[in-house]
Amino acid sequence: MKLDFDDWNIHVGTPHPFNERVRPAIDNGTGRSDPRRYHDRAFMREEWEKVFARSWLLAGPASDIPEEGDFFTFDIGPESFIIVRGADDAIHAHYNVCPHRGSRLVTTDFGSLDRFTCPFHSWKFDLEGHNVAVTDPETFRPEVLCHDRNLTSVRCEVAVGLVFISMDAEIEPVKQWLAPILPQLELYEIDKMYVVQHRRSDWGANWKGGVDAFAEIYHLHAVHPQTQCLMDDRTQIDLWPGGLSRQFVPFAQPAARFPDQETVNPGIQSMLRDAGIDPASYEGSAAQTRSDVQKAKRRRSDELGLGYEKFSDSQLSDSVVYSLFPNGQIGCHPEAIFLHRFMPHASDPNQFTYDTCILYRHVDAPGYSAPAWMGLGDETDMSGGTRPEIVHTGLGEPPGLGEVLDQDSDLLPIVQAGARSRGFRGPLWSEQEGRLRHFHAELDRRMERSA
Repeated sequence: MKLDFDDWNIHVGTPHPFNERVRPAIDNGTGRSDPRRYHDRAFMREEWEKVFARSWLLAGPASDIPEEGDFFTFDIGPESFIIVRGADDAIHAHYNVCPHRGSRLVTTDFGSLDRFTCPFHSWKFDLEGHNVAVTDPETFRPEVLCHDRNLTSVRCEVAVGLVFISMDAEIEPVKQWLAPILPQLELYEIDKMYVVQHRRSDWGANWKGGVDAFAEIYHLHAVHPQTQCLMDDRTQIDLWPGGLSRQFVPFAQPAARFPDQETVNPGIQSMLRDAGIDPASYEGSAAQTRSDVQKAKRRRSDELGLGYEKFSDSQLSDSVVYSLFPNGQIGCHPEAIFLHRFMPHASDPNQFTYDTCILYRHVDAPGYSAPAWMGLGDETDMSGGTRPEIVHTGLGEPPGLGEVLDQDSDLLPIVQAGARSRGFRGPLWSEQEGRLRHFHAELDRRMERSA
C-alpha cells in the first residue's frame, strides 16, 4: 500500500496557494535503479554526454558580474567556462579555451577585463568572444587564419537573478524549463541578493550520492540527531516534470519522534530571537513556537515594510528547497537563500565537489538578518561591498562547513564504499525519499535517449 502523506499537514495558519500540493501527483513507480550509476566509469562518461552536456546548468548568481567586463569561471566535470557581462548588459558564456592551442584563457575564480588575453601566445578576444588580435599574424598562412578563430560560446540565459548555461544549442529556453516553479522562485527576489559566503569541498563519493543526501530529511534522526529538537521531519514533497521538485523543511518545532515536545530548547530559542521574540520572556511551548515565529515575522514586515504579505506562513519559518535537475538545489527564505551544487569530478566517479554559497538581500532595518542557523559569523560582510573569496578544501581535509554538513561529508564516503559492493542491488526508496526517486527517474529517462 502506498503511504498517503497528505495527512502530514505541516502547514499552520491561513491557507495559501503557495503551499498547495501539486496535482496530479507524479508516480515514479517502485523500481530499483542500477547501482552502477554510482561508480561505473562507462556510466559516468555516458552520463556526461547525455545529461550534463544536454541540460541547463546553474553557473552562478548574476550579481557576481554587475559591471561590463566582470567575469567568473564555472568549472564542472572536464570543462571550464567563462561567464562574462558584455556590452549592453548582456551576459555571455564561453568555453575557457583558446582556439589557437587549447590553453585556458583565465585561471582565476573572478575578475574584470576589457578583453581576454591567452597566457600562452597573447591572442586576444573581446568580451563577446571574437578574436581581435593574433600575435605575429604574418607568420600564418592566410588559409590557416581563415578558420574560425573566435571563442566557442554556449547557450547562456538568466532567470531569477541566476545564470544558467547549456552546451546544447537546441535546448528549450531556461524559463520554459523552470516554468512550473518560476513564479515561486520570483517571490524571493534573488536578483536583489548577493553572495556573502562561498565554500567548496571535495568529497569521496559520487555526485549523485550528494544529490541523494541533500534531497531528503529521512536521515536526520540518524546522522544529525542534534537537529531533531528544532527541525521537523514531517514534510511536504512536490514533483514536476523535468526533474524539478520542492520540499518544505519545517523549522522552529521539534520532530515528531523527538521525546520533548514542550521545552523551548536553545535551538528554537535562537529562531525565536531571529524573529524578534525575546526567549527569556517567551511563555509558550515548543508546540507553539513555529506559529509564533511566523506571526512575529509578519508583525516585523508590517512595521518595516518588508513585503512579507506575498509569502505564506510556512515560507516565513521553513526552508523551502527546490531541486533543479541535474545537480542544483536552491533553499529559499525571505531574507537569504542558499545554493547547493554537486559537481561531478572530471574523471573519477568516486569523487565530487560540493559547492555551496549563501546569498543575502540587505535591508537596513533593526533585527533584520539572515537566519542564524546559516552560520554566518560576525566577520561576514553582509553589506555586499565585498565579494567573499571561495574557500576550497581538498579531499581528506576537514571541510569546516559546520557540524551538520561535516557529518554529511564524513558519511558519504561510507555510503559510496557500500554502493560499490556486489552486495548492493540498488536503492529501495521510501515515500520520504520521493525527490530521490524522481531525480533518478529523470536520470534514467535522459540516459535512455539516443546520444
